Amino acid sequence: MAFGRVFVLLLAIAVFASTVTSATKFIVGDDSGWTVGFDYQAWAKGKVFHVGDKLVFQYPVGAHNVFKVNGTAFQNCQKPPLSEALTTGNDVIVLATPGRKWYICGVRNHCNYGQKLAITVLPQAVEAPAPSPLYAMTYSTKKAKRPFFSTN
Repeated sequence: MAFGRVFVLLLAIAVFASTVTSATKFIVGDDSGWTVGFDYQAWAKGKVFHVGDKLVFQYPVGAHNVFKVNGTAFQNCQKPPLSEALTTGNDVIVLATPGRKWYICGVRNHCNYGQKLAITVLPQAVEAPAPSPLYAMTYSTKKAKRPFFSTN
């Protein structure tokens, strides 16, 4: 009886775990990284971003930075206070909420030269669980009234 309960519990955990997709890590700009002269809107086109995914901005330390801004600051390349800049050269941003997100480089005129990224983040992706061959399996604690086979 204990085995059956453990089996059912493990099966439930496996089904639940398979319904939530794992987060995707996006290296912004792929091999080019975060730099001037790259078309980040073309890079983002066709990609689907979900809550829980990560953006990784890679660049030489001191050459660039990353600011999260609103739509108006994005359009006008207005940088926030320098204290809000991400500056590690390997900045990881977890996409925590759905909606539009905007990022710019605040070094000199880099934003004006296209070093900016706008994306739309969708709610966390959930996949429908695949049908399991175990769906027909049932567990019963009742004892059989007669043997499954006989020696006759």
